[in-house]
Amino acid sequence: MQLEEKIWFWLLLAIPILIVLFIIVQLWKRHAQNKFANQQIIKRLSPNRSHFKPILKLIVLCLAFGSLTIAMVNPKIGTKLETVKRQGVDIVFAVDVSKSMLAEDIAPNRLEKAKQLVTQIVNNLASDRIGIIAYAGKAFPQLPITTDYAAAKMFLQSMNTDMLSSQGTAINEAIQLARTYYDDEEQTNRVLIIISDGEDHSDVALDVAEAASEEGIKIFTIGVGSVKGAPIPIKRNGIVLNYKKDNAGETVITKLNEDTLKDIASEANGEYINGANTNDVVEAIRDILNKMDKKEFEAKEFAEYKDQFQWFLALGIFFLLIDIFLLERKTAWLNRLNLFNENL
Repeated sequence: MQLEEKIWFWLLLAIPILIVLFIIVQLWKRHAQNKFANQQIIKRLSPNRSHFKPILKLIVLCLAFGSLTIAMVNPKIGTKLETVKRQGVDIVFAVDVSKSMLAEDIAPNRLEKAKQLVTQIVNNLASDRIGIIAYAGKAFPQLPITTDYAAAKMFLQSMNTDMLSSQGTAINEAIQLARTYYDDEEQTNRVLIIISDGEDHSDVALDVAEAASEEGIKIFTIGVGSVKGAPIPIKRNGIVLNYKKDNAGETVITKLNEDTLKDIASEANGEYINGANTNDVVEAIRDILNKMDKKEFEAKEFAEYKDQFQWFLALGIFFLLIDIFLLERKTAWLNRLNLFNENL
């Protein structure tokens, strides 16, 4: 599926505004009515007025607005799948999602910086295939090897430090999992890019990196954070409540461990890149990939897409018609059912 005009999604912000305005108007009406007479007298003066219908009209109006907004975005569905030949490299991104990646010594924090770096690298790729791994104390496959960059960026944005319960920074687990991503039959050039603060407490990582190198996998590491380090904030609703402490009650300071990342890259014929400057990282990765031989492989992709806006347009018009003919008076059959206790 493709979304042609994503910018129109901003119009959906009008829905909560409509709801807030509705609540304000209803409170104002109630206040004005109380000045005129009590609710019992008002009920006698307008016995056929429904208390539920205004809410129903609001819901229908919001559905209409949402449907028309999606129609303007114009979602498209692929209708013709073709096999195409591409030349490129198989790249797996292993993103550290341990709690130390919440440190804010690099803006906005280490994890968000890592996601920005991967997004910008992907934006500069042409026909390479990519996969994504998330890891902390364990490694988890986030996205298998694919040419669908849009899906990759969507999965990437959903990554957070709560997605893996096992904490730590087991780089060796990420490398082991990455080794299963590549297709042995196609023998494409293989690249593993690890984005981390390097706080790895396992000596096994170097041995696993060496084994990966023997399988033709080149490992490049990108360090995010500062050597000076920073505390790990504990937040609620975006507000810092405290900082992570150790068993002795001291504030934990997490530091970028460049030595670990350099050693891993060295063991697998790669190199270490400091992730402080996004443009420098993107340029470095681009130069690395350009120097590699491109292998030809087959990939399936949609060649034709069909507009789907008309369905949402029709749905939006349908809801608008309902809103027009939906009066704020009690409906006879609905009144008899008394589903909303309006006769009480």
